[in-house]
Amino acid sequence: MTKRQLPVPAEMLELMQFKKIELNGKKRRLDAALTIADLRTIAKRRTPKAAFDYTDGAAEGELSLSRARQAFEDIEFHPSILRPAEHVDTSVEILGGPSALPFGIAPTGFTRLMQTEGETAGAGAAAAAGIPFTLSTLGTTSIEGVKAANPTGRNWFQLYVMRQREISYDLVKRAGEAGFDTLMFTVDTPVAGARLRDKRNGFSIPPQLSLGTILNAVPRPWWWIDFLTTPKLEFASLTDTGGTVGDLLNAAMDPTISYDDLAIIRDLWPGKILIKGVQNVEDSVRLVNLGVDGIILSNHGGRQLDRAPIPFHLLPQVVREVGADATIMIDTGIMNGADIVASLALGAKFTLIGRAYLYGLMAGGREGVDKTIAILRDEIERTMRLLGVSHLAELQPHHVTQLTRLAPVAQMHRDALTSP
Repeated sequence: MTKRQLPVPAEMLELMQFKKIELNGKKRRLDAALTIADLRTIAKRRTPKAAFDYTDGAAEGELSLSRARQAFEDIEFHPSILRPAEHVDTSVEILGGPSALPFGIAPTGFTRLMQTEGETAGAGAAAAAGIPFTLSTLGTTSIEGVKAANPTGRNWFQLYVMRQREISYDLVKRAGEAGFDTLMFTVDTPVAGARLRDKRNGFSIPPQLSLGTILNAVPRPWWWIDFLTTPKLEFASLTDTGGTVGDLLNAAMDPTISYDDLAIIRDLWPGKILIKGVQNVEDSVRLVNLGVDGIILSNHGGRQLDRAPIPFHLLPQVVREVGADATIMIDTGIMNGADIVASLALGAKFTLIGRAYLYGLMAGGREGVDKTIAILRDEIERTMRLLGVSHLAELQPHHVTQLTRLAPVAQMHRDALTSP
């Protein structure tokens, strides 16, 4: 029979430890965020709909994005037991330089429209974390401004080849002169994808006010105060910034880009060159045979061709065909450190985060980006320990199984015919 007694005040006080009240609102909401999804929730609450939807949305029915995220959820890890991993090393050597974590910040356009610190916050957070930061051709901070925000860290530049080729060539030269070490040549945007959220919201640069946007802004005065009391949006390459995002992209991009343009850019660029937007095995093999420094399997975050291949599904096939020594990177759909670990196990050398970084930026500026990186770092380290892996190089395909949800019909038929 349980022995009972009167409560002892001293013991009750030990059990009743009240949490210290945090008076700083930004710190309070960021401390409460445990996942990238939590940061997304905060970002949606604090950002006007048009700006949030530009970040959060994708092309047409947004199937490419949802499938990419689902692919990361549809994995099974295979941990090893009795393999101590008390201390884990998350650092990698990538493209001739170090990164403290196996991911960098991907290029994003119109970033200061999401939150006014924009690329400066991203570059500063990347510098503090020891990871690369990538500036987009459609970024809202200049090449020189990003260099000032990240003077000793690794800066990469993402290039669109425009109809006016000299604009692109000049950007290549400026990035080289500023000490950027890697050029990310993007090949999946000959024209703009149909980003329907933006069209429905009337999203444009600069923002066009309507009754709807004004009503949506009422509960978010802090965003408008920041927007109206900070320097005017400036773009790295575009001088004409009027119109919808699709109009801007279509005016800047050129559907005639080809391997000839790649050859010209390679001659102009003194550093490493990556090809971003590769979406099949054949192109991967050709590019690696041409001697590019790396390729990025990406469907542009689902923002271009809807129903495009899923990069994470494509990864094992590409690694098998081009060889494990080739530098293969991956983006699109990464929302958890476990996604990054799974990608490395299946042969990726590095990964890139775009929306995850922007959710943090919208949730809390520079501190929000720091929080994004901290969340992903913790998730990577915890996943490695639970797998019994101390170093990223120990990750192998046997650590991960990709579960089947979407499979080509022809492949399913072949499997049925060959099954006993």
